[in-house]
Amino acid sequence: MSIYIDTHTHLDFPDFDADRDSVLAECERLGVRRVLLMGVTASNWDRIWSMASADDRLYAAFGLHPVFLDQHQPQDLQLLRDRLDQHAGDPRCCAIGEFGLDYYIDDPDREQQQRLFEAQLEMAVDLQLPALLHVRRAHAPTIATLKRYRLARGGIIHAFSGSLEEAREYIRLGFRLGLGGAATWPQARRMHRVIAQLPGTSLVLETDSPDMAPAFTPHQRNTPQNLPRICSELAALRGETPEQLARQCLHNTCELFDWSATALS
Repeated sequence: MSIYIDTHTHLDFPDFDADRDSVLAECERLGVRRVLLMGVTASNWDRIWSMASADDRLYAAFGLHPVFLDQHQPQDLQLLRDRLDQHAGDPRCCAIGEFGLDYYIDDPDREQQQRLFEAQLEMAVDLQLPALLHVRRAHAPTIATLKRYRLARGGIIHAFSGSLEEAREYIRLGFRLGLGGAATWPQARRMHRVIAQLPGTSLVLETDSPDMAPAFTPHQRNTPQNLPRICSELAALRGETPEQLARQCLHNTCELFDWSATALS
């Protein structure tokens, strides 16, 4: 059986309150052995840490998401640094994220987003943690900013849907590209062409559960249980077997987070 890591979920959201344990049990059966929980506002950090501390399959990242700019308070950046310092050295705290730039939302405050983005990049540099980045309609400013900060451990560009040249820029900067359900939709033809040309060493798998449902479960709650089939459909786009892509993505993810793949077998 192939082994998978879901590098981006919001399994702490209320969407899973009724059946979270059974979802995780089914993930285990399907080979999805590790799931990352994203911090998006200061209000969900305690929840994801409590979940990760109680379950060996769960890991936490802490961040301040650009879409929730109006919810962030001036003191939240200091609280984030305090939180990261508090958990320094604990393998359950594996990254900073989810954060980044989002120019797709209505009336984005680009200056405030940029300040928040750079402050968290500074923490990633200082603490030598990977950065899990949200980027929508903002690849050029994201790449330009990353060239100034040069993160030692890189990170992941969540839900990558950019061009091949943008992908190459991220890869040069040490980032992996997160692929999930969006690429399974037949109308995503440009994404299909790009995915087929990406080097396998740059790819990791994700679901963004409960969001970004794949084409084979439209208009439904997305879950990490979908990861094996997502992997299979991505492999078909690339002319690979699902086992080949799963093995490569597992290696890439473990390399990024300094995990042992054999420990997940």
